[in-house]
Amino acid sequence: MRLLHTMIRVGDLQKSIDFYTQILGMKLLRTSENPEYKYTLAFVGYADESEQAVIELTYNWGVSSYDLGNAYGHIALGVDDVAETCTQIKAQGGKVTREAGPVKGGTTIIAFVEDPDGYKIELIQSENIGKGLGNS
Repeated sequence: MRLLHTMIRVGDLQKSIDFYTQILGMKLLRTSENPEYKYTLAFVGYADESEQAVIELTYNWGVSSYDLGNAYGHIALGVDDVAETCTQIKAQGGKVTREAGPVKGGTTIIAFVEDPDGYKIELIQSENIGKGLGNS
């Protein structure tokens, strides 16, 4: 088995596509519309779906916002330099909700940003990926 994609519902498809492609540097891989059931899908990612997991942005026509609830956590992205990535995201109008710094109780450098719908995205310093979030 292989993880294929994570789906999130968005209130403004173009705004979300712009965030994931222009601010986070993903590629728009494909889109599809279903007029009968009134929804549009856009798949974004850093590589083709045949190579790695991607994000499916689902826009249900006429729905501009969702209650995110309290069960959803976040999407995590590995980056070379968390602090510099936060600076770039803010310069492009993105929202940083936790500045770069060590994870509570550990040494791994992380930060959090939000997409236009309020979904949390964790940035993790690449050198720590696969080592857990502690002092390893």
